[in-house]
Amino acid sequence: MSERWARTILTAYRWAGAAAYPAVGAYVAFRASRGKEDHARRRERYGKASVQRPQGPLVWVHAASVGETTAIIPLIERIAAMGIHVVLTTGTVTSARLVEERLQGRVIHQYVPLDLRPAVNRFLNHWHPDLAVICESEIWPMTILQLGARRVPQVLVNGRLSDRSFAAWTKRASLAEALLENLSLVVAQSEVDGERFRALGARPVVVSGNLKVDTSAPPADDNLVASLREQIGRRKTWAAISTHEGEEEIAVEVHEMLKTRHKDILTIIVPRHPDRAAALETMMTARGFAVARRSRNDPITPETNVFLGDTIGEMGLYLRLTEIAFVGKSLTGEGGQNPLEPAMLGTAILSGRNVQNFRDSYQRLIKNGGARLVRDRDMLAGAVNFLFNNEAQRQDMIAAAARTVGDMRGSLERTLVALEPFIQPLMVQAQLEYDPKKL
Repeated sequence: MSERWARTILTAYRWAGAAAYPAVGAYVAFRASRGKEDHARRRERYGKASVQRPQGPLVWVHAASVGETTAIIPLIERIAAMGIHVVLTTGTVTSARLVEERLQGRVIHQYVPLDLRPAVNRFLNHWHPDLAVICESEIWPMTILQLGARRVPQVLVNGRLSDRSFAAWTKRASLAEALLENLSLVVAQSEVDGERFRALGARPVVVSGNLKVDTSAPPADDNLVASLREQIGRRKTWAAISTHEGEEEIAVEVHEMLKTRHKDILTIIVPRHPDRAAALETMMTARGFAVARRSRNDPITPETNVFLGDTIGEMGLYLRLTEIAFVGKSLTGEGGQNPLEPAMLGTAILSGRNVQNFRDSYQRLIKNGGARLVRDRDMLAGAVNFLFNNEAQRQDMIAAAARTVGDMRGSLERTLVALEPFIQPLMVQAQLEYDPKKL
């Protein structure tokens, strides 16, 4: 694809979005009816702000969903502590709840505007950001182009390109370059990600490591953890977390295979999408399983076979109930899920082989002995059985995972150093506006 064709495509995208804008109301309303949009705040998706812009310098930070939001919260806290206003946009209801819980009014939260010219322009006309910080891999053409047209510096932090995304952009290299040339800086997670961004035309690119390593371990209510541990007693437990379709059935089959050797086994299953819980419970009960669902506050009794973690934001609770965690989207899915939370919370980590999206983290964990990859259901059952029977090896894996996380820390400070040329002038401006005597 030539540069001329890339510009033509982006122009067509701009006009197609403008033409489609009047019809998006039905789309947003449909999503709201299914709980995927906040009905009371759906106007924000059209760029219509729900609060006034504060005076002084302001940074717009965007994080798509819960994972990205969790990763970037420490960075946001550091920026806000400098006296700089932050408007944080996210795209999901669950991430909005997380912002409310974790940041408690220290930043302004808005839902991200649709990537359509009228919505993006309305958003930018209201907020007038001095800097835009995008987390991970959210590349929205209209937003990037409109920020570029207004000469607002744009920085991609914790940047990541999966194998699939990189292959797709490589086929459209000129289009990728036409977008990425608008970025003032890319702060990539790993050397592989950095090379991929450079290959697509991003300049400059620095590598910081993964911001998720510098977050604190996911919290949990101590009293609730203690209560559930008391209900579990001395039973052997293992968890299958962030599971995708097909992996829950595998976990159930692993339970059946292990029950002949470990009669008191309790399996904890935490699906990536809790709205599948009812169907999963039906599947399990049809196989004779007694299921306790967290969303119903069901007690874990001696008869309970599976504790179904069908809530959002309680991974810290589930991981504190076991020392063995299989991380999903890695046997039946593609790309894997983040293994860092299990590493932080004292578990030996198991995973399927499809972990391309978290390759760097898994390579480090495997090299240090904190994680093992399994090929299929039988190998997973064998690994769980081995860890049940070998306390010393299990504790070695747990310790190795914790050491790996410790060795990987420092991304937050490296990211702040990379952002300093953009943040420092805003911090000075904020200080001057706070104290006019410094003028």
